[in-house]
Amino acid sequence: MPSPKGTTPDILAPGLDALFIGINPGLLSAQKGHNFANPANAFWRLLYESGLVPSRIVPEEEHRLLDHGLGLTNLCARATRGVMDLGREDYEAGRRILTTKIHQIRPRMVVFVGITVCRSYFAKKASEPIPCGEQKEQLLGARVFVVPNPSGRNAHFSYAEMLEHYRVVARALGRA
Repeated sequence: MPSPKGTTPDILAPGLDALFIGINPGLLSAQKGHNFANPANAFWRLLYESGLVPSRIVPEEEHRLLDHGLGLTNLCARATRGVMDLGREDYEAGRRILTTKIHQIRPRMVVFVGITVCRSYFAKKASEPIPCGEQKEQLLGARVFVVPNPSGRNAHFSYAEMLEHYRVVARALGRA
């Protein structure tokens, strides 16, 4: 599925089991036209090793997520070198657009891929702690989970810790 220059495609369908939400595409992902395309990003490996998908998926096969009831989008569509390059306008527009997408497809669960994307969507202050795992709030009737950002830049979690958080989502979906 082609995507506009400077972004990556949404992988969406009505009634998904879970919708994974990143913050925004990196430049390499946008250049390649596929989500989480940087080899230093562990997203695809985590999906497989956690039991969320039964076989390995590479970024070029991202559409296969739909075969497993999973979808993927970003809070902000614009690709940047990092989140520091996003402005308030990006987040405000992203919240409106993402809310519309969630309302239209009605996933059972939304999974924020990173604490920062969850904080940005709900406009929470940096001082408000957001733990990984299931959140108290729901989003348009969907359960809300947060998993660590699998970027190679994320030094806050080891791979083993990230994997355990992705397994929490897999168990919540009855897959692990």
